[in-house]
Amino acid sequence: MKANYQVCTIDQQKKWTSLSNVSHQFSNICGTVYSQGNILFTPDGNSLLSPVGNRVTVFDLVHNKSRTLPFENRKNIAVMALSPDARLLLSVDDDGRALLVHFTRGVVLHHIHFKKAVQDVQFSPDGKYIAVTHDAHVQVWRTPNHLVREFAPFVLHRTYTGHHDAVSTIRWAPDSTCFITTSRDMTARLFTLNPVEGFRPKTFAGHRDAVVGAYFSSKSNAIYTVSRDGAVFTWKAKTDQDMETDEDDDPAPVAPTPSGASDTIAMTRWGVHERHYFNLPNTKVVCTTFHPPSNLLVVGFSTGVFGLWEMPQFTNLHTLSISQEKISAVAISSSGEWLAFGARKLGQLLVWEWQSESYVLKQQGHYFDMNTLGYAPDGQTIATGGDDGKLKVWSVHSGFCFVTFSEHTAPVMDVTFAKQGSVLFSASLDGTVRAYDLVRYRNFRTFTSPSPVQFSALAVDPSGEVVAAGSTDSFEIFMWSVQTGKLLDVLSGHEAPISSLAFCPSGANQLASGSWDKTMRIWSVFGRSRAVESLALSSDVLSVAFRPDGAEIAASTLDGQITFFDVRSSKQTNLIDGRKDISGGRKADDRVSAANSASTKAFTSMAYTADGTCILAGGNSKYVVLYDVREAVLVKKFQISENLSLDGTQEFLDSRKVNSAGINTDLIDDRGEASDLEDRMDTTLPGAARGAGDMSIRKYRQEARTKCVRFSPTGKAWAAASTEGLLIYALDESLAFDPFDLTIDLTPQSVLEVLSERAYLKALVLAFRLNEKSIVQRVYESVPRSDVRLVVRQMPVVYVPALLQFIAGHLERGPHVEFDLVWIQAVLMAHGRYLRDRNVEMAPVLRAAQKALGDVQETISSLCDENTSTLKYLIDKSKARHLPEAPAA
Repeated sequence: MKANYQVCTIDQQKKWTSLSNVSHQFSNICGTVYSQGNILFTPDGNSLLSPVGNRVTVFDLVHNKSRTLPFENRKNIAVMALSPDARLLLSVDDDGRALLVHFTRGVVLHHIHFKKAVQDVQFSPDGKYIAVTHDAHVQVWRTPNHLVREFAPFVLHRTYTGHHDAVSTIRWAPDSTCFITTSRDMTARLFTLNPVEGFRPKTFAGHRDAVVGAYFSSKSNAIYTVSRDGAVFTWKAKTDQDMETDEDDDPAPVAPTPSGASDTIAMTRWGVHERHYFNLPNTKVVCTTFHPPSNLLVVGFSTGVFGLWEMPQFTNLHTLSISQEKISAVAISSSGEWLAFGARKLGQLLVWEWQSESYVLKQQGHYFDMNTLGYAPDGQTIATGGDDGKLKVWSVHSGFCFVTFSEHTAPVMDVTFAKQGSVLFSASLDGTVRAYDLVRYRNFRTFTSPSPVQFSALAVDPSGEVVAAGSTDSFEIFMWSVQTGKLLDVLSGHEAPISSLAFCPSGANQLASGSWDKTMRIWSVFGRSRAVESLALSSDVLSVAFRPDGAEIAASTLDGQITFFDVRSSKQTNLIDGRKDISGGRKADDRVSAANSASTKAFTSMAYTADGTCILAGGNSKYVVLYDVREAVLVKKFQISENLSLDGTQEFLDSRKVNSAGINTDLIDDRGEASDLEDRMDTTLPGAARGAGDMSIRKYRQEARTKCVRFSPTGKAWAAASTEGLLIYALDESLAFDPFDLTIDLTPQSVLEVLSERAYLKALVLAFRLNEKSIVQRVYESVPRSDVRLVVRQMPVVYVPALLQFIAGHLERGPHVEFDLVWIQAVLMAHGRYLRDRNVEMAPVLRAAQKALGDVQETISSLCDENTSTLKYLIDKSKARHLPEAPAA
């Protein structure tokens, strides 16, 4: 077998880089933790499932991490159910369309449309059946086999009737032979799975409001029903005395409790045993759950208070106010130790350990839209700013927000990190620019202008010593010293609001500003000449971005064009017309088609990739696009959401949703049909028309849009601040099969054959040409330590970036610390000059290696400190043991 691995070109290297830029896939949602619907604990109690729009996020409460499953429902998820063995997940959207998903792998197995909105869905305890609410009926389906592909996997077992209004909840008996349902008709009903001779569905009546929950006790000898007005009824088997008393009142032929079968739920004659009341004024019960092994009843109220009661004594164990809005969903873990709560209006998700009275998880997204985001220099932290005035800092690794700053009193418009140090800056419409210390988590500096203005853009110079902000009303740029907080300079010249600012990353003391006056200015801010270069563009400038090496600058304009300029010569080098690429999605009230709509045909945010070869751009559209800068061609188009609950995700409107009056039913305000009084209240202004122009309407359909996009400094991921939250797209390295320079005779078997001949250099090059991670790792770990320097020295330079990237990942995940350090030292010694000369192109790889080395250093230093303390303690104990004992007094 012949392998020409010595011949390499720069084009191959660029091909490897461009392929890595295109391979980003959806990874996680960070900015939103709960939107609506129910929340679920996994059977082991270690993870919590939360619906986020039309996706499902899984929070690992033990390892403190979150992940978002890769599938999407058509609309926002209304209800979910997880099978007892945690293999199947059924998620149902607002329209009743359901996906059956393999929970472990996140793969969609089957689709089904229940034809009506679903209020609740439950797997039977044995996992063989699925009970689904169907308006006033209940349908029970057989659970499809997840190991077999079938044409019609869902088989309807039976349909159960008897309620006079919509069914709200379902709860199975422990033996899976029957289930109890609750409804808005103020009753609960007991049904058997299969027909039973002499059985008629039992009705549990007596409540004065809608029943929100019904539960079986652990031994199934009692049933508890909870109504919306705060009443809890305990139902038990009637005695012979009760039956004689009720003979005149209830002449209906109901089978009495048979002798020897008193323990069967279906044949028991149920009656009210006790009535209890919460007695909380102006408070309604919103959601409940029950834990049979410990007889704990958890209740969430409309005031944001939850309570914990022990049944059947109805003993109040715990009451706590955890939110300012009503609790929308509640769940309890299998052990009964952790309680989970979701508040829809505020987007809160809480996990509370009631015995120790401590939070296991407490997360909340932005209350309003997310406006901006910024990556930390190490790529492990993201800061976001929103319309609610909050500044949140998220961990990319865990997906959790670990600090929230609420000093701003108006929407945060821009955030950025300093290049060195743990300092975060934010600009807001409240007229302040604030600097935050991410070590002590405090706002240590506040910058203001001489006269009150609103700041819309922010930039920090590479040294972190100077911060600049652009205003929307005075059209000026203000510059402050971070050390002293004093105003250094005010740059005037623009004739319209400042839309974007950017400092040259190479340290050339240049500041670029874009404005709605159709110009982009490049200011020499620290030079004596104070030179200003004004570049005229065809339309209003919306965003500017420097290439990582500072030699090129890009500006996006309102007409959908991205213009590239050479910074030194101030000449235009390229132009991309992206109107057709970014446009897409027709809103429900649009009078023109998606192709002719002007609202989506502009880029409001741009970011260069870490190597500067591509540029990422997004705007008021459902698309985020990636362009090759040199060739000015579209490389890839990402669709941020397929959620039909958002406006602007459909290319063509559905004519079936237009009623006889010619009005789209999606635009009809149905708040008057809501069940809660606060949701039914009409807040419209007297005499104002419905729809457009009525400024009092607070409920609106959110639009699919991207307000900000940023590329990670490591090049492994990029993030978008969208309507649904902070979307993170990352390289899926474990599944990536991205071969280049591939020949017919290059196979995994041939690589292993070369490795068995101890031709390590040849085997390693072939493994990188195949680019299959498991093969690369096997060859890499087979190289003897003594041959590492020789192999690296003879390695073709085209494979050096891939080798260094692989070593960095292997160092982060593997136990071979010294072996990996030997490899890194050999690569830097042999190819250091090559890497230095191409530092811009190699920046993502070098940052990845630096991060891996930093993590190892931190781990080893903390371990050494701990061992030093332990050794000192042992030495002191041994000295104390050999000291002579003091004589007794």
